[in-house]
Amino acid sequence: MKFSKVFRQIYGITKNERFLLFLKVIESLVSKVLSLLMVCVILWAIGDLSILIVTDLFIQSSHSLKEDIFDIFGLFLNILVALEILENITAYLKKHSVQLELVIVTSLIAVARKIIVFDLETKSSSDLIAISVAVLMLSISYFIIRSGQNRT
Repeated sequence: MKFSKVFRQIYGITKNERFLLFLKVIESLVSKVLSLLMVCVILWAIGDLSILIVTDLFIQSSHSLKEDIFDIFGLFLNILVALEILENITAYLKKHSVQLELVIVTSLIAVARKIIVFDLETKSSSDLIAISVAVLMLSISYFIIRSGQNRT
């Protein structure tokens, strides 16, 4: 009798099922590593933001905070985007599927960050139009997903 038949009789799973189980373990491991790395990125970004704020408020007090306000807003929004990505990874670990609504919300926050830090002096009108189209498409996608969830 072949070893695979004996293994299947004892454990009740085939080679394909073992391989899929192996992939699921790898997938879970990768998700956990990504979660830990994202926490490191978030902590690093908070430290970076803290240093920038302390430097601007206390060390360079003669220098106007107005010049760095967009950098500070950008860093705040970077942290929010990183938190949303961490939430996406966590939701994936819980449900083993991508939560499309979370992905779209994360994308909307990322595009909102682009709008807030958008520099009209260095960017062209086509850049602004592209961001506007992205916001419109993401908003429509979010509306479609939310209305589909309300029906069920």
